[in-house]
Amino acid sequence: MKKQLLYRTVLALFAGMMVLACSKDDSTTDPMMANNAAEIQQVTNIATSGSWRITSYIDSGQDETHHYNGFSFTFNTDGTLTATDGTNTYTGVWSITDDSNSNSSDDDSGSDDDDIDFNIMFNAPAPADFIELTDDWDITSRSTSKIELIDISGGNGGTDTLVFEKN
Repeated sequence: MKKQLLYRTVLALFAGMMVLACSKDDSTTDPMMANNAAEIQQVTNIATSGSWRITSYIDSGQDETHHYNGFSFTFNTDGTLTATDGTNTYTGVWSITDDSNSNSSDDDSGSDDDDIDFNIMFNAPAPADFIELTDDWDITSRSTSKIELIDISGGNGGTDTLVFEKN
C-alpha cells in the first residue's frame, strides 16, 4: 500500500513539474513559438479526446507492436496516462512540450529546432514493454484519429516509430 502511495506521489510530482515547465507565462514575440503553442494545444485536445490503441511500434527496425495488443491508452487532461486491457492497468504520465529551446544534444531529430515533443513516461512496476515507450517522441503527423511519433536515439542512432490510432 505504501509503495502504491509513493508511486502515485512521484507521478503527481512529475506531472506537476511538467505543467510548470510548460507554463504559459513565457511571453515571446517569436511567431514560431506562438505556432508551437497553438500546435501543442491542438495535439493535446486530440490526445485527450478519447482512448487510443498502438497500431505500430517499431523499435530499431524490430516490430514490437504485439506487446500492446488489446491495450487501450487514455491520455488524461491532468497529465496522467493509463493503459489497460481489462485485466491489467498500467499508469504513467504524459505531456506535450516545445522542443525549440533544447540544445542539439537533446533534440531527437538533430535538424529541426522548432518541433514539439510528445512525452510518455511509464515507471516500474509497469512491465519493461511499457517502460520502453518512455521517451520524448517527435510528432511526425497527427489527425483526429491518428498520432504518429518518431524517436532517433542519440546513443545507438536507432530509429523508433510509434503510432496511436483512436479506438
